[in-house]
Order: sequence, then structure tokens, then C-alpha cells
Amino acid sequence: MYYVITDGHGEAGRPDAEKNLSGIGNSRYPLPRKAPAEIEERLMIHKTRLFTPGPTPLLPAAQFAMAAADIHHRTPEFRALFAKVLAQLKVFVGTQNDVLLLSCSGTGAMEASVSNITSPGDRVLVLTAGKFGERWVDLAKAYGLVVDVIEKPYGQTFDLAEVKAALKPEHKAVYMQASETSTGASHDVEGVAKLVKDTATLLIVDGITGLGTQTFDVDGWGVDIVIGGSQKAVMIPPGLAYLSVSEKAWKAMETAKNPRYYFDLRKERKNQVKGETAYTPAVALVAGLGAALDYIAGQAGGDLEKGRIALIDNAQVNAAATRAGLVALGFTLFAPASPSAAATAVLVPEGMDSGTVVKALKAKFSLVTANGQGTMQGKIFRVAHLGFFDALDTIAFLGAAEVIAKDVLGLPVQFGQGVAAAQEVFAKAAKS
Repeated sequence: MYYVITDGHGEAGRPDAEKNLSGIGNSRYPLPRKAPAEIEERLMIHKTRLFTPGPTPLLPAAQFAMAAADIHHRTPEFRALFAKVLAQLKVFVGTQNDVLLLSCSGTGAMEASVSNITSPGDRVLVLTAGKFGERWVDLAKAYGLVVDVIEKPYGQTFDLAEVKAALKPEHKAVYMQASETSTGASHDVEGVAKLVKDTATLLIVDGITGLGTQTFDVDGWGVDIVIGGSQKAVMIPPGLAYLSVSEKAWKAMETAKNPRYYFDLRKERKNQVKGETAYTPAVALVAGLGAALDYIAGQAGGDLEKGRIALIDNAQVNAAATRAGLVALGFTLFAPASPSAAATAVLVPEGMDSGTVVKALKAKFSLVTANGQGTMQGKIFRVAHLGFFDALDTIAFLGAAEVIAKDVLGLPVQFGQGVAAAQEVFAKAAKS
């Protein structure tokens, strides 16, 4: 709660306002008696800022669209909206393949990408180097698959020669992340796709934080399924997942024997081509997604493809500026060899819990970042760049990080040095 200092009669700024503490406040907003320093602290306005890799900051235009989405889902009005959004998603993903929209989190689409193309006993290859790679392993085992795993330590990525050696003709599918958000690492989807293309094996990519932050040539590379989520680069709340599906993947579904009901992609394809969903959709979120995709197109004169490219460039430049600023402050990046533009993971000094940094940023500035996940909890904190972020957001974060680095971590920080390093990145990007 925040208070306005007055003299008790609605007049602010009088010289005796601080002296007459018992008179501070007014009849509507009484302020308890406090020492002057404490009053000064309470008067700081704290504007909450999300720097988490999901949910991400909401686009105002999408919020308005969701608030106004009083539409029944079995009407011509919704069918027109839904068909428009599906067509926009094909451009956003960058594919001529079918794109389906599901009312669930990204994990629901991950599960659908296992259950719809496999049968119990099928052999698959999973590439894992973080919490979300481990999720692929768990999902595959849950559906009775034989799982071969290439596992790398958190923060690292994969040697393509090792992937090539592990890939077998009997592998039904390869599952991987584009961006491993738990570690701030980016993986080489194109390199893996070259190994899988022209084989019977399917390539399924969790692009939930990769879409909108890194470049994909889905059709050219031969990626069979790519998954996205609503609370990431498209700037709306959680609750929608979308995925592109190749003809090769559709053919695999004809013989797949694993059970599926709500996530039966064949059923969704049959309905969505008519502008409907098999079951009740998240109507307001669909409206918000349409507004967000319109906004992305609007950033490039109405061209959604160019808008997608601009969104990716925006994430990559903000990520580079954040990394430069944090390194200038004395922090160590967790995945420096292959950093993601979705989120940057940062190590804290030995003996320090990264949760302390997360809590300090929130307490001092209402700035919300994320702790590490899995084995990295307490060791790293993560700051996001995907979606509705701009240069001033990055500068604000680094200004806050300077204070925490100096006051909480005891690093030899001069105010402005992190911001200055980021400004150099932005200046260089503006000239290129």
C-alpha cells in the first residue's frame, strides 16, 4: 500500500509535513506514525515488472481483446476469428504445414507429440540438457516407449557427431528443445534436422521459448512438429499451445497405437479446418492471440513475416545487451557457449543462494526474475527477453541489477557500468 503525504487537509508538500507526523495523511488514506526514513521508503512506487521466461509481460492490446471476447465458440464470429488466427500462426511459425491450436499449456502439446505418433515399445531418441529435456524423457516413458538418451550437463549443448552416432533407423522420433529455458542455452535444431531429414525418423522440437526468439526454417529443415506456447513470445497469458504438423507426422498417426482422447490431433485437424475445435476452446485467449499477432505484424507495416523477424531480432539484441551488462558487473554467464535469446541464466558467487538475488530484486524493485530449476535451483537466476520487452526494459533491469550486485552480493560495482555496457550493444545494433 502506498500513501500520499498531506497536511491532513489534502495539501501536499508543505514544509511542516514531515515534522507533524501525527497529522500526516488524510481521512481517506491515514498514514501511521513512522520515522521520516521509514516514510520515505514507503513512498517509493513499486511497479511490478515480469522478467520471467513465462509468463511474460502481457500486451495491452491483447488484454483489451480478451476482455471484449464475449463470443460463443460455435458461431460464425468465432469461426472467422479462429480461422484468421490459425492462418496467422502458420506465418508466425514459418510453415506451410497444418498448425493446430490447443487449450492447454505447452506440456499438453508435448504430450500430444508423443501419444499421437508412437506405439508402446517404439524406440525414440531424446536429447536432454535441462529440466525440459527431462520432461521429454518422462513423457516418452509414460507412454511405454523405449527411450535412448543423449544427456549433457545443464548449460551445455549437443555434439552433432554424437547425435549422428546415436541415431538408429529404428528410432521412431527424435525429441529435443530449441531453447532450454531452464539453463539459458540454445540448441542446434538445424544441425539435428540435417541428420534426421530423408530418414523415416520424425523430428519433434519444443519451440515453446524458441519461437519468436530464434530463426527456424521448419519446412526447409524438415522439422515434423514444432511446439509453441501462449505465455511466451506472443505476449498473452498461459492456456494455449500451438504446433505445426508435417505430412510425415500425419502419416505416422495412421499406425500409432498409443491412447489419446482430448489430445487426439487427428480429431482436432478435422475440426479446425472448419474453424472449430473438437472441445470448448479458450475463447478469450484466442482473441488475445489474434490481437498479439496483429501487433507483431503492425511493427512491420502489417507484414507478419517481417514482424516475426523483427520480434526475433528484438529478443536477440536485448539478450546480448543483458549479457554484456551482467558480465560488466562481474557476473558469470551459465551457458556462454550457446546462449539463448529467450532467457539468460546467470551464476551467483560461490556460497550464495540465487534465491537471495531473486528475492532482493522483487523486494527492492518489484522486479520478478526466476530461480534455477532442477539441479540448478539456488545456483543460477534467469532473466527473460522474449515477447513484450524493449531496450528500456533491459536498461531498467540492469540498473536494478547494479544495486543488488553492490548491496547484496558485495561486488565492486560502480553505478552505471552495467547500463553502459548494454547501451554499447544497443548503439551497435542501431547502426547495423
